[in-house]
Amino acid sequence: MKQLISRTARGLAVAALAVGALATSAQAAPAAAANGGDPTLTDVYIWATDVNLRQQPTTDSPRLAVRSQWWGDAVCQTQGQTVHDPAVGTNNWWTAVMEFSGSDIAWVNNLYIQGGEKIAGVPDC
Repeated sequence: MKQLISRTARGLAVAALAVGALATSAQAAPAAAANGGDPTLTDVYIWATDVNLRQQPTTDSPRLAVRSQWWGDAVCQTQGQTVHDPAVGTNNWWTAVMEFSGSDIAWVNNLYIQGGEKIAGVPDC
């Protein structure tokens, strides 16, 4: 069992190194999106649980979906309603996300997206 775990760990390490080498190569083709979405868009990770995806960048707009620990394709980000979560902080930046290429766009506050106040690699709307 220990040998199997050791071989698996070595295999994962080699795969990680290979992926890292491809990512740093200027000739490398774009990687597939983490969720099978559009590889031309920035993948973002909603790290929290039960996060509301909204029709507009405000908590007053209709909820379109609820996601937990989920990858989405970020279309763009803009300033909207300020959201304050005592456990996380305050932010007024929202990101428009798609579940998969061509799907409807929904808005999520950047508080719940890994990456900070503004998400690197996601253009402003």
